[in-house]
Formats: sequence, C-alpha cells, structure tokens
Amino acid sequence: MSAATRSALVCGIDEAGLGPLLGPLSIGFTALRIPDPHANPWRLLANVVAKNPGRNRKKLVVADSKRVFTRNAVGRKRLERTVLAFLAQLDARGKPPTDPMRLLFGALHPAAALVRRHPWYERLPELPLEQEAVSIELVAALLARNMERRGITLVDAGVRVVPAGELNASYDETANKALSVWEKTLEVLAHLWHAHGGSRPRVVLDRQGARSHYGSLLAKGLPDASVKLVSEDEGRSEYRLNERGGSRRMELVIVEKAEDKSFPVALASCLAKYARELVMGAFNGFFAELQPDLRPTAGYRTDGERWLRDARPALKRAGLPRQVLVRER
Repeated sequence: MSAATRSALVCGIDEAGLGPLLGPLSIGFTALRIPDPHANPWRLLANVVAKNPGRNRKKLVVADSKRVFTRNAVGRKRLERTVLAFLAQLDARGKPPTDPMRLLFGALHPAAALVRRHPWYERLPELPLEQEAVSIELVAALLARNMERRGITLVDAGVRVVPAGELNASYDETANKALSVWEKTLEVLAHLWHAHGGSRPRVVLDRQGARSHYGSLLAKGLPDASVKLVSEDEGRSEYRLNERGGSRRMELVIVEKAEDKSFPVALASCLAKYARELVMGAFNGFFAELQPDLRPTAGYRTDGERWLRDARPALKRAGLPRQVLVRER
C-alpha cells in the first residue's frame, strides 16, 4: 500500500468567546493530511511543536488556547507565533499573513453590510502584532521542513468570526443560545464537508454544551448527506455522513475536551482565540480614540460590565446601537 493510500485527512473545529458579554464568537477550523490514520502530529512534530508551554520558547505550542494564551507579552507572542507559523504553510511562498482581513474573512465570513455595523473591524492592524515578521518566517520555515519530513500537510485552516450583532440577530431568530452557536458551527462543518468531503475526512468537534444527540441537527443542516449514528455515549457522539448520489464521506466525532485529544482541534482553538483577541484589540482601540482614559477589556462578563459603566462617554459619542455591542445571551 502506498503512502498516499495510507494517508488520512483529519480536521478539527473549536470556538473561542462563547461566554463573553462583548466581542465576537470565533470558530476556528483546520484540515491536515497525516501519513496514516493513527499518526500523532504532536509526536511527529516534537522537534518544533510542544503540547504544553514550557521553558523552551523556541517551540510552537499547539494546545487548548487557554493554555497557549496568557494575558501578557509572553502569552500573546506564543499564541501569535503558533497561529501565523501554521498559516504560513498555506502560502505558496511560505509567508505568514500580514493582512488581518485575510485571516478573519477568508472562506467563511459575515455579510459585508453586517461587518460595517461594527466600525472597529475597519481598524484592524497589520500582522504580526507582537514580534518581527522575520522571526515568524524563520520558525514557519523550520515547521515546513519538519512537516514535509514527517508527511504532514496543512490543507485548510481559518476562522468564522461571528460579530456580536450577528449573534444577537441569531438569538432573536432561535431564542436559544445553544442552537444559534450550533448553526454557526454548522457553517464551518458544511465548509469542510463540501470542500474536503471527497477526501473522506475524520472531523473532531468539541462537544456543544450538554448536548449528546446531533443526528437530527446534522440531517437538517446537511440535507445532501445521509447521517448514520455510530454511537452516542456519555461525553462522545460519533456519526458517519455519506453524500446522497455522490462520493463525499465524513466521519464526525463530537467529544468533550476535544482540544486535549485532537491536534487539529487544538490548532483550531488557537486560531479561534487569536482571531478573537485581534478583534478585541481593534475594539479597544476604537473606543480609546473616543475616550483616551478608558481601560481596555477582554469582554468577559464581569469586566465587560465594568467597561460598559466606564465607557458611557465613548458610547454616547459613538452612537452605536446596543445590539452591535452587547450580547443578549
């Protein structure tokens, strides 16, 4: 059997920003070709990639973004190096992206008119933010050599950024936060299905709240696929999707703490977090121009409420509707 026959496409989906009061929900996705279905990218790329932050800061850290990112210079740089070095693998020249719009609004994106309602998106800074581009290019080149040597290829990666105004509009339609988040996640899953279903990928998705039954939701959201239940156990649900009258196939596993079990999910988690932090940086910059003494916020509930109190002068000057600022759920 040839290496090409043994290789497998593995994909991951994860989100960042599910609970905050302010800012977007961000859903990351990745698709990697690995040399065989049981290959462990963490082990294969151990020369350049680590699963846990440690003293060796030269390695990229691919893990749950809560471990990769800390709200200080070291954590911000660590997350950025990981995300941009991997995204460089999608560029023909091996260059990391410098245009934030390329990262935030790639294959999946909100409607342009909806984005314009959130004016801070127009003020996104050029990448990278935390370090010199040449340092990321060097580690990206090292990563590329290791990936090639180990038979790993990054086929696809990106984010679906869901601005607060879009989330609120969805909440108005569904009256259910979990269902709204599922519908946005399904957009990402549908992208992987239509773009890569011909390669019969295995897709791993972090469990959506307490939900354990997804069959009917998958059948409704992907009408061109027949959905076969494999198992629905506590903490894990598995399905097989087959295209009606076509050749697409997909194995979908929805499992608790997926970012600890799946390299593609961990990398997707990092992408999602980096995208959300990028947006929140622009958000804080926009309002700081209106009120220079305003302390920035990460948007999480307690500090978000503090920010709303402190930001009253800036909010009055901005004249923006509450719906594009504050999440209703």
